[in-house]
Amino acid sequence: MSLITSIQKYSIHDGDGIRTTVFFKGCLLKCVWCHNPETQNYKKQPSYDRERCVGCLSCEKACPQKAIHEENGKVVTDLKLCDACGTCTDYCNLNLREIIGKEYTVDELVKELRKDEMFYEESGGGVTLSGGEVMTADMDYVEELCKKLVHHGITVTIDTCGQAPYENFERLLPYVNTFLYDIKTMDNEIHKRYIGAGNELILSNLEKISAAGARIYIRIPTIREVNGTDKAMNDIIAYLKEKNIQVAQVNLLPYHNTGSGKYVKIGKVYEGTELHAPSKEEMNHFVELFKSAGFHNIKIGG
Repeated sequence: MSLITSIQKYSIHDGDGIRTTVFFKGCLLKCVWCHNPETQNYKKQPSYDRERCVGCLSCEKACPQKAIHEENGKVVTDLKLCDACGTCTDYCNLNLREIIGKEYTVDELVKELRKDEMFYEESGGGVTLSGGEVMTADMDYVEELCKKLVHHGITVTIDTCGQAPYENFERLLPYVNTFLYDIKTMDNEIHKRYIGAGNELILSNLEKISAAGARIYIRIPTIREVNGTDKAMNDIIAYLKEKNIQVAQVNLLPYHNTGSGKYVKIGKVYEGTELHAPSKEEMNHFVELFKSAGFHNIKIGG
């Protein structure tokens, strides 16, 4: 069974119409700017708001693993000792602690997602499976989930970075309405530096699902230091045209750091502080590059 970090209702940036987005836990990539760092790890993990903690130490007394202690006036959790049992969450007087990652049976999740069927029907929306990277989750679970959603007339969109075995994509092709497919950069060295792996598998999978007839929205997180140049954008355009990728829409997603505050809560450091979003004028210019190359459905943002 896969772990779910959150279920986001009334989402309007994760595909067509009004959607409910399910965030799966675990991803093989480590993007420097990741907006959902709590979804990178495949296991349950503790999170707590260090800034608001008043140091009452109720959690320290309750922790069966003795993973919590005071150090230099701060309450510290030793992540090597913590087994994410969740006992501390019951004793935090300000509710600042939580365990990230919840198990749902497929039927439980489908029941929750069907609560918003009226909104899906009226807006042309549905359910988006995201992450983390849903394509590296338990594929028996994901396939059964997709089958049951489609059975109930709910369209399924997959938000993916593409770093997963192709057979996982192949299993879901019959049930997925749209793939929101990330391309960060064609420069493999830059890809390794900022994303944590090369782009070979990502591009190979994109070519294969396109050839199989998938409906694809290309999403480009647009970051000045990574791909925010004419050359970088033209390289992506040239690739899409050369490989005859069947692109239904292109979304240029300006960099933002709204997820940076999550890092300290899970004991990590945000490393994207030197990154910047292109200006509004630059973003509009990139849109024109795609239009000039024959792409017609180009949007800034989700």
